[in-house]
Formats: sequence, C-alpha cells, structure tokens
Amino acid sequence: MAYKDLQAFCAELEKRKQLKRIDARLDPKLEIAEVTDRVSKKAGPALLFTRPQGSQFPILTNAFGSFERMHLALEVDSLDSVADGVTEFLEIEKPDSIIKKLKLIPKLARIANIFPKTVQTAPCHENVLLGDQVDLGLLPVLTTWPGDAGPFITLPLVITKNPETGMRNVGMYRMQVYDKNTTGMHWHRHKGGAYHYHLAEKNGKPLEVAVALGPDPAVTYAATAPLPDEVDELLFAGFLRRAPVELVQCKTVDLQVPANSQFVLEGYVNPGERRREGPFGDHTGYYSLADDYPVFHVTAITHRNDAIYPATLVGPPPMEDCFLGKATERIFLPIIKKQLPEIIDMNLPLEGVFHNLCFVSIDKRYPGQPRKVMYALWGLGQMMFTKIIVIVDKNVNVQNLSEVVWRLGNNVDPRRDLVIVEGPLDALDHASPTAFYGGKMGIDATKKGPDDGHFREWPDSLRMAPEVKAHIDKVWSSLGLGL
Repeated sequence: MAYKDLQAFCAELEKRKQLKRIDARLDPKLEIAEVTDRVSKKAGPALLFTRPQGSQFPILTNAFGSFERMHLALEVDSLDSVADGVTEFLEIEKPDSIIKKLKLIPKLARIANIFPKTVQTAPCHENVLLGDQVDLGLLPVLTTWPGDAGPFITLPLVITKNPETGMRNVGMYRMQVYDKNTTGMHWHRHKGGAYHYHLAEKNGKPLEVAVALGPDPAVTYAATAPLPDEVDELLFAGFLRRAPVELVQCKTVDLQVPANSQFVLEGYVNPGERRREGPFGDHTGYYSLADDYPVFHVTAITHRNDAIYPATLVGPPPMEDCFLGKATERIFLPIIKKQLPEIIDMNLPLEGVFHNLCFVSIDKRYPGQPRKVMYALWGLGQMMFTKIIVIVDKNVNVQNLSEVVWRLGNNVDPRRDLVIVEGPLDALDHASPTAFYGGKMGIDATKKGPDDGHFREWPDSLRMAPEVKAHIDKVWSSLGLGL
C-alpha cells in the first residue's frame, strides 16, 4: 500500500533500522550538514534531527541515500520492475484491433486508480499563516556549505501551470531564502517551470506558484523524473505509488498541492523581477556561480501540526542525490532502449554527477554505429546536457568503472575515435566559456576492424580456459585462501 505521508515512510525506515534519530541540539547552519555529509559518505542511514536549534520542527535528511531506501520509497524490490511498468505507462496507445484492445485491458486496469483526487480538507492546512504572519524563519532551512549565500530550500516541489494551456508542472528547483517572505527561484531555462514563467513574463503577468515540502516519497521522486512535457508528474506519482495523489486547493493561489505535504508555500513570481542568487555548494562538488534569478513572493505558509522539514544535502559524491539519479537511470533506461535498441546497458557514474559522464554498451553491427548512438543520446531530453559519452562493446560491463577505463585506455585512437560537438549544457557547468552552451565529447571505445578503417589485427582479450576455471571453482574452498 502507498505511504500515507512522510511520517509513514519514516516509521518504515525506523522499523527497518534505516533511520537514526539525533537528539543533540545542532545548528541548521552548517552543523546538520556536516553530520549528514559524514553519514552519506559512509552509506549510513536516514537522519531525523529531533531538536534543531531555533526551530520546533524536526529535520529529515538522507532519506533517499541508499538503493535500499530508494526501493522502500517506491515500494519495490528492484528498480528494474519499476522500469518495465514505466514503459507501459508512457506507451498507452489507441488500439486498432480487437487483439490490441484485449491486451490493453490489464494496462488500463493498472492506471485506472492513479489519477489525482481532490479533497476538501488536508493535513497541510492544519495551520494557515497569511499576511503579516508569513515568516520563512519558521522553517529550519539549512545552510549547507560555508560559502553559500544563505540558507537554501533544497527539496521543494515547485508547482506551476502553463498560462496558455493550464498544464501542470512539478519540478525541483533550489530556493535561496532572502527574508521572511521572499526567496530566489532557481529556474534553469531548460526546465518546465522556467517555460511557464517565460510565457507569463512575455504577457507581462505574474505567475502563481505553490511549493510543497515533504509529501510522500513517491511524489517527491516524481518531481525529479525526466518526464515528457505532456505528462503530469502527479499522475506519474500516482502510477508509482499505485494510488491517487490526494490534492487540496491552495488558500491564496489557483493551484493544488499534495494534501499530505508537511509545509506549503504559496505565492507568485513577478515578470521582469530579478535578484542575485547564489553562490551555492552544488552536486558538482563546486559552488555554482551567483547569477540573477526570478524572485518568489510568499503570500501564505501552511503546515501540519506534526510537520517534519525535509532537506537534502548536495556536494562531492556520493550523496543522497546520487541515488535519486541512479534510480532515474535504471527506471528510464528501457525507454531509451526502445528508441535505440542496440543499447545493452548504460551507467551514469556517481563521479559524473548526472551530466558529466555516460558509459554505454552497444551491440555494434556496422561502422559509425557508436557515433550514431552518441548523436541520438544528445538529442534525447535531459541527455542533451551529457558532456562526455563513452561507447563500448556489448561484452563490457559498464557498471564496472575499472573495466570501462581499461577498455578506454586500450581501444581508443584519439585521432580517429574522438568526436567533439557543441550544444546545450547544464546551467551548473562552470567549465564552458559561456553559460548553458559549450563543447561535448564522444569516445568510441569499441573494437575496430577494416570497416572502421583499422586494417591491423585486433588482439583477443585475455581469458582463462573455461575448463581450468571450472576445476578451480570446484577446489576453491579447499585452498584455504579465505577470499
């Protein structure tokens, strides 16, 4: 059954010894971040800081910080099982025959109960603060690194509507707290929320915004998922949790939010208004550069009586966000393989922090195929931000970084096998000479032959004789090696 709320998820984590309560009075400015960073680096548990300095609300960090907790968050035994279902979810098509209609019945039965449901009362409205009562200082917002420009809300579900079509978008964009009722809105120009703001600004109108903090974990994950523009993240969340997301109407804006949220911030972003945002210690392991971004004006804060403030810490990997990213890699890989069936597997290594590195194994059948795959990947959604793509043969385990680097060193002639192109880059890329745009590199580390212009003999990889391996397997335990 779907988690009722974040409290239910915390209870499950605690039951499985995946959550540790911290009763010491630690400061949300740097101290809680330092504890979380140390625990993240040691693959430790989720942390619930029950008595943070200066706040009545406990703080939850590292809730998604392991594969086991990602499985628990989505209530599955493996991410591959989610991947199979997501492909079906995104590929529901109009049947043109009786056979297709019959095959569609199980799919329709599964999605029949996933559409968002509006409710009249909600836990997130147990406390409503309006007008002069609005004070973001109520929230124990973390300052995570000493060079940060201030406290940042790091796990917000930012909800907007397309001003022209009414289509909802739920995205996750950091928010620097400026004062009691304004924050920055770190909208990258490539994101859905930024597009909604662009449309509103073009017409000289403010854009209404609602920010939900701490709904159940499937809803939080859905806000990070790279969905097509026409797919509602809250519908996708209903699919993941196998139950509809309950929504409630906001108090001061014409938007709906998950009813089980811990906190909700309501407000608007004015056209043309900008304020300096950042620097911020980001998931790249560097401070993202300060720049001017839109300003979010808060008109209402609502919260539960028993609210927990959710936060995530980003920085040099491994961190909690790495596991959210790896979940996306596994869940959406089948969709990529539908478009590029020669792909065997893909790895976005933690060290690549999402967009810097991508290792891909393919079933290579003709010359130029590795380049075809590179170009196609750069044309797929958020894969356009990938800075370096390495293509290897199907027998290479791309999940083994040591093996990939070994093949990279041995199989590549830089003059022949490197591809340099230009295109859009993530806003956090600081190496490119201009923001949002720069160079990308593809590396063909596959085996080469005459069709590739390689006329020398290609040597075989070292492999032990199978009969010797089988014999040593039988006697291994008797050798007393303890390995």
